[in-house]
Amino acid sequence: MDNNENEIGRERRDEIFSKAVRAGKRTYFFDVKATKGDDYYLTITESKKKFSDDGKFHFEKHKLFLYKEDFEKFATGLKEAVDFIQDEKGVYEGYEPEENTVNYKTEVQFDDLV
Repeated sequence: MDNNENEIGRERRDEIFSKAVRAGKRTYFFDVKATKGDDYYLTITESKKKFSDDGKFHFEKHKLFLYKEDFEKFATGLKEAVDFIQDEKGVYEGYEPEENTVNYKTEVQFDDLV
């Protein structure tokens, strides 16, 4: 197998699932990828369009890698943080969830996700 065939196989293996979520000036990407051993992991990428003084733009990206052995702890921490914010501040004024948006506190049990 030549290098080109190896690269194509690797790209297919990496393209398991992808979901983009647009949120104002940011876009969040949730990508499920596969390791060489065919195990799955999640990358969460925040992408924000930035403009320079000359009017040109670029995308500033921040990426988080989340492995399955950390899913439960991550989900628990996320749930605690979201619950805290909602308890302290509620949902911000003017917030209108999109049709498919979920209120994590009331509608999703994180235990069901892990």
